[in-house]
Amino acid sequence: MKITHYFSCIILCCLSTFTVQAQSDENTIQIQISNIKSSEGTIKIGLYKGEDTFYKTVFKSVKAQSKKGELNVFFKNIPAGDYAISLYHDKNDNGILDRNMFKIPKEPYGTSNNAKGSFGPPSWEDAKFTVKDTDVVQSIKL
Repeated sequence: MKITHYFSCIILCCLSTFTVQAQSDENTIQIQISNIKSSEGTIKIGLYKGEDTFYKTVFKSVKAQSKKGELNVFFKNIPAGDYAISLYHDKNDNGILDRNMFKIPKEPYGTSNNAKGSFGPPSWEDAKFTVKDTDVVQSIKL
């Protein structure tokens, strides 16, 4: 009887561990984008996981039809960790962030935490946020 109870406890503990792991991979990041000046074009959003990939390799991406005013976009099934978001309003739908001859963006853009860069894009440290065992909301103003 004791052995059966012992094995039941082990199985229950193992199942609990799998349940906790599954829940941590089901986090959602909601991005509330505001100050959108036009319904023309597309909003392109990149989610980055780690300083070494920031602005280089997107972990997940999504695009949405622009909507004047505000727009909500979601990334689902996000594992716990540190992330940053970079987005821009591709007004002319040419697939790139248009820049002037000094490499300054001509189209509206934003970064998580509304981080601003000086003489370049915002840093990972300013833009990063942590996803733990809960959903996250990032409000980004273009």
